[in-house]
Amino acid sequence: MRRGPGGAQGPGGTLGDMDLDHAREFVRTHHHAVLATRSPSGVHQTPVLVGLDDEGRLTVSSRETAFKTKHVRADPWVQLCVLRDSFFGQWVYVEGEAEVVSLPEAMEPLVEYYRGISGEADDWDEYRAAMERERRVIIRVTPRKAGPDRQG
Repeated sequence: MRRGPGGAQGPGGTLGDMDLDHAREFVRTHHHAVLATRSPSGVHQTPVLVGLDDEGRLTVSSRETAFKTKHVRADPWVQLCVLRDSFFGQWVYVEGEAEVVSLPEAMEPLVEYYRGISGEADDWDEYRAAMERERRVIIRVTPRKAGPDRQG
């Protein structure tokens, strides 16, 4: 594998720049991803579900106490590798700048996140109560670059 933009690696070659709108369209229908964040000890990856908000930012639900939340607060750089449900086949790499939105401001974005991935909840009041109990936050990622623009 060779290195692409931002140090990304792609199977069989370099990742080219992909149109960000094409990357957003892929994310709109594919929600399994691996989120990479940075800390002083290196890069850390974690599996997440990713959504897309009305402003074209990628969204991830997390908790106030999670390492990924702490890493993003300290360094807003993130990468997401968004995969098909079957794992194999097409995938999209997105790199961007993230921000953490805490409760109470995060509540409606958390509702939209759930709705965009899973549809309507059986009980929105219970969902909101669970978000408060779990001290949920929303991580918003503004995409800066994406790839690949071709297959290897």
